[in-house]
Amino acid sequence: MIFDSARLALVNLLAPETRSAFWKSLGLTILILIALWISLRETFVYWVLPMLQTFIPDLPEWAGWFGFVVAILASLGLALALALLIAPVTALVAGVFLDDVAEVIEKRDFPEDPPGRAMPLGEAIVASLKFLGVVIVGNIVALFLLLVPGINIIAFFLVNGYLLGREFFEFAAMRFRTPAEAREFRAKNSAIVFTAGLVIAAFLAIPFVNLMTPLFAAGLMVHLHKRLSRRDAVMASVRQASTGV
Repeated sequence: MIFDSARLALVNLLAPETRSAFWKSLGLTILILIALWISLRETFVYWVLPMLQTFIPDLPEWAGWFGFVVAILASLGLALALALLIAPVTALVAGVFLDDVAEVIEKRDFPEDPPGRAMPLGEAIVASLKFLGVVIVGNIVALFLLLVPGINIIAFFLVNGYLLGREFFEFAAMRFRTPAEAREFRAKNSAIVFTAGLVIAAFLAIPFVNLMTPLFAAGLMVHLHKRLSRRDAVMASVRQASTGV
């Protein structure tokens, strides 16, 4: 179920019907990351670097290498920070384009089912901002755990697998359910949703490809929600037939 949904989500990335959403999602993700990179760099240059110079003033001539080392470490730190920010950016972009992707998938792959209901713009923005905050906090925790040997990479996958799986699934579910029902349905299928979240986290870990995470995750969870809903409907019919009610 999960891997078939992931396969269909990959096919969906370059499908003609979602090409517009693909380019808009990719463009917005890149623009946000560029803005974040510039912000991080300017923060380092105008705030962090002067603080370092205050603590270590008047370096001797032989220590000119110090500035070179600091520049390299700063570049690595900024790159790491930007990599960790991809997940929050994914969360933000998802709220903008998930309904567009979901509508295309529902019409093409599930034409016999009634269409879902797009979240009102204000509600979608609020949900995206809440999700953004949760993912930022989660990745800050993961950042600290990067310093612990043996669990650093595991922490990245577990944190992002849980958070991205939970939120993307609930976004897809809320097209057909109330927020409370979506949370309840996600909790009922928590193991499957978490495993699907790990697939999204693995996609997120691939450089450059991870720029397409919002579109991939949306497609994956729309398919997964549909399949789980159909499975529940079949099981309910079987129970009803067996009890004769």
